[in-house]
Amino acid sequence: MKRIFILLLSGILLAASPILAAPGAHGPNGEHLDAPGAAKGTPNTLPRFEAQTEAFEIVGRLQSSELSMLINRFATNEPVLQANVEVAFGALKSKAQFHADIGDYAVDDPPFLKALREAGEHALVITVRTPQEADLIDAVLNVASAEIHGHSHVDWKHLAIDIAIGVGIVLALLFAGYWMFRARRSRSMRLAAGGAR
Repeated sequence: MKRIFILLLSGILLAASPILAAPGAHGPNGEHLDAPGAAKGTPNTLPRFEAQTEAFEIVGRLQSSELSMLINRFATNEPVLQANVEVAFGALKSKAQFHADIGDYAVDDPPFLKALREAGEHALVITVRTPQEADLIDAVLNVASAEIHGHSHVDWKHLAIDIAIGVGIVLALLFAGYWMFRARRSRSMRLAAGGAR
């Protein structure tokens, strides 16, 4: 009886595991949220842009709290540090702050970020000034409608299928366990009755 109970419990836990994982299975762009740190949005799922001129190249990402940019010299790939950087989007302009610990430039102006989070293609003009040179860099940030809400969605169709399969497996295991218990009890009763004779 103890062995049957352990088998049943193991089967129920195995059957329930996909159900428990299902609600967090997909993020805003279909990424797996069970990976460490994925709920915050991995770098591959964030709206991003790349742009370059003869002097500079920029890679930018629109994160939850800022527009982050890495700027390198195009010819040498050397990081550009402590430059004056300004980003213009339509009539909006915002200065980017340099983060020495990461080496990136970040715009965290709320109205600017709110405008950037609207779905669509956003034409940006980035001004980079160093003591030696200055340059204007045109970039396009594509923001899909699923990327701007900042929350994960549940794939209800797949979740329903996973739940139905899980419930079916659990019921089948319980039914099999019940019949095994009944058969064993009936056998024990027959043996007891035979011994009594």
